[in-house]
Amino acid sequence: MFKISTSTKSNALSVGFVSLLLLLLFPPTVYASDSVKKKPHVVFLINEDTLNYEAHKTIPVFAKRLSETQNYRVTVLMGKGPNNAFQFPGLQMIEKADVVVLFSRRIALPPEQMQLFKNYLKNGGPLVAIRTGNHAFTTRGTIASGYVDWLGFVPEILGCGNYGYGPVELGTDVSVVPEASGHPILGDFKPAQYHSIGNIYKVTPLLDPQTKVLLTGKAGDEIQPVAWTRMAGKSPVFYTTLGYPADFEVEQFNHLLIRAIQWAIGQKS
Repeated sequence: MFKISTSTKSNALSVGFVSLLLLLLFPPTVYASDSVKKKPHVVFLINEDTLNYEAHKTIPVFAKRLSETQNYRVTVLMGKGPNNAFQFPGLQMIEKADVVVLFSRRIALPPEQMQLFKNYLKNGGPLVAIRTGNHAFTTRGTIASGYVDWLGFVPEILGCGNYGYGPVELGTDVSVVPEASGHPILGDFKPAQYHSIGNIYKVTPLLDPQTKVLLTGKAGDEIQPVAWTRMAGKSPVFYTTLGYPADFEVEQFNHLLIRAIQWAIGQKS
């Protein structure tokens, strides 16, 4: 079972197109039976932003695949509002979610929603974060009254910094870290290398010595970790700087995300 929650957009034409796309991808929701309700619940948090690598297009498709191939309930929450005054409709559902998948960029939330997310993590809620997650709550410009950012999210939860990115034209050569080849998230990551047309993110030095780096990326002379796991308090966290639209067309990347979700909620793949 899966469903998607969307918000009203100011551009009526855009709303019509997005709504039609989502209706095609997601048939009307059928209320779950008791057996369905026992499935692990995966909640995606995304925003539609011209600089968010088309997450509003790639994530609904990936979520549909996840619901069809895995024993999960899947909900996609697409937030609304400008980045400096943003909110997710129905965010309270993360209180009972089995894992949250974050692919949002530079948003400020109402204090009660930000606290809801912080409490989820404080209570040990698993997190999978994708690409722009490393500046999910780092806003630019003036934050609207009644909204807050969270500058500490990146170092405290993801365990890294955000130091820019490499040239777009180079892309990223992705490789498995040999010492991590037996990790359950990597699974059948074959071949052990592939080229992403997305540019590399600069995140080092990593801040947690217990971080387990799974994949590295190379762009020219620049080498950076591009996927890793760590514990943020009681929360198992997986983060990848990959997530360019074309990455979702690569089977290794799709399997990586699926296995990361399985790992985060403590399932064996």
